[in-house]
Amino acid sequence: MNTENQDSPFGPVIYSYTRAQAVADGVQVEVTKTAQEAGIKFPMFLTRAVFDNYVAVPEGVTGQDEAGRLWDVVWMTRFAIIRARPGVDRIPVAFYVRNDNRAARLVKLIATCSALDIDDPQPAITLMMPDED
Repeated sequence: MNTENQDSPFGPVIYSYTRAQAVADGVQVEVTKTAQEAGIKFPMFLTRAVFDNYVAVPEGVTGQDEAGRLWDVVWMTRFAIIRARPGVDRIPVAFYVRNDNRAARLVKLIATCSALDIDDPQPAITLMMPDED
């Protein structure tokens, strides 16, 4: 891809990091297939922190599996999208998760809608920790 846009008032791009690179590097995790099964039409990604903290099952936790936890995260994101005001691009997503063998605790994340990648303007959803934007 040519990033040498001399007509830009900001000059040429010095560095870019694409979503494709983030997925390849493991910084983001694509969950589009599960999202589509839940009724989300756009491609969907989780940041590594969201995946590691709320999808991956912590060692020693019983009665949990990764597929079920992923479904819960995606389903609650869908529910938050449905309840969101039209036109917003940042949506709070809240759900309960059990990361130990005690009671589940409330987790609050942020879903954003932006371009799929630097060269692909189709919309995509990214679910992230509140401090990751």
